[in-house]
Amino acid sequence: MALVLVPACHKPAPEAHQPAPAEGVPVTVARVEAVRADRTIPIVGTLFPKDEATLCAEVEGRVERTTVDFGDRLTNGQAIAFIDTSAYEALARKAAAEVARAQATATNTAQNLQRTTELRKAGIASVSDYDKAVADAAEAQAALKSAEAAQTVADLNVQRSQLKVPFDSAVTERLVGPGDFVHVGTPLFHVVNDRLIKYITSVPERFAGEVKKDQLVLFTVDQYPGRTFEGRVLLISPAVNTKTRAFPFGALVRNPDLTLKANAFARGELLLEKDVPVLVVPVEAVINFAGVTKVFITENGVARVREVQVGRIKDGRQQIFTGLKAGDSVVVTGHGKLRDGLKVTVKSTADNSPPASQ
Repeated sequence: MALVLVPACHKPAPEAHQPAPAEGVPVTVARVEAVRADRTIPIVGTLFPKDEATLCAEVEGRVERTTVDFGDRLTNGQAIAFIDTSAYEALARKAAAEVARAQATATNTAQNLQRTTELRKAGIASVSDYDKAVADAAEAQAALKSAEAAQTVADLNVQRSQLKVPFDSAVTERLVGPGDFVHVGTPLFHVVNDRLIKYITSVPERFAGEVKKDQLVLFTVDQYPGRTFEGRVLLISPAVNTKTRAFPFGALVRNPDLTLKANAFARGELLLEKDVPVLVVPVEAVINFAGVTKVFITENGVARVREVQVGRIKDGRQQIFTGLKAGDSVVVTGHGKLRDGLKVTVKSTADNSPPASQ
């Protein structure tokens, strides 16, 4: 009988458990540096004219003529439209004649009252004659006052028939022309004072205590690349916008050469402090996501998230107001794979030293 040898089955020894690699996410870091610089807040906003108005008809009638069109420069008090001036001047002359007649009647009744009073003392005039003379004099005085009031209104309408400019300005729109019939309140022109500009912008509410009147604002506009304009904070809102959690303020900008255009978009910065120690990091280290501005720092080989308040960007470095301290190591590259508490391996250190001119 043949024997069949079957090799014995045995399980291979289990492989030893491989420990997780000790090496973390590779990153490049840079040190937070303190430099002397102007402390600023970046801002964006719109340039508005300091004063603007829609000039409307103050009397009813047909437009006789207009003297300006859009783009024309105007001076305070200049007449730019005339509405039925001949008719209103005629009404004013009629009102003046009514005043003269009422004045004559009042003078006559006053004299008659004086004569009747003397006759009454002499016992010649009756009581009824005296009472009638008193009533006639009072009625004449009332008629005189009414006529004078009507004359005042007529003279005022003569003035209002000539539309005059309330301040130095420029026409942005002419809405009527000769022959148009207008009513009281009909818009005729839109004018703006663009020699003074309001730069209206806003900053996050956390800066509410730092925005003050007369602070310097520097800005640029797309029409003049490379040219910087300046203004001073004049208007500060007392309320925070509940939707944006920011509060608006306005800077007054002088525009004597009319370079700036009303309603233009502008980018700039608000100067909070001049030549003070400011922390800076490479701009690549700053992450903006879902309304949160943050950076990653490394502590003992572990990534940590820090929320920060930032200022302006200059020479590839961004100012940091809060959240970091000088000497911290911030992650410059590799933070796309990071989360708070994750182990990191520093591959290299980026240069964050300021240029010699800063």
